[in-house]
Amino acid sequence: MDLKDQLKNLFPDHEPTEDEQKKDVENEIWLQEEPIICKYEKRKGKPITILEGYTGADEDFKKLAKELKTKLSVGGSFKDDSIIIQGDYRDKIMKILQEKGFKVKRVGG
Repeated sequence: MDLKDQLKNLFPDHEPTEDEQKKDVENEIWLQEEPIICKYEKRKGKPITILEGYTGADEDFKKLAKELKTKLSVGGSFKDDSIIIQGDYRDKIMKILQEKGFKVKRVGG
């Protein structure tokens, strides 16, 4: 049960205003003109996929990282303006990003 459900239980007569409804829609991530670079590396013998080249806010890039990790059910991190995903998931990541409207460029291999 999230905070909205708890508030509805406490205040059942409250009707949300237009401002509250607009905040829910604003979870969109900023799209950029330049492509996001999707590359493959091996670190300590283990494959990783690196996404870099996003020029928007760090908060949006962190949201994107979390969404990718959740959809792929893998680990990863956000460091130095790049997303690091454990494993070679270039094709799946590129497909997800293209569906969201990003331009993606595959680099290496």
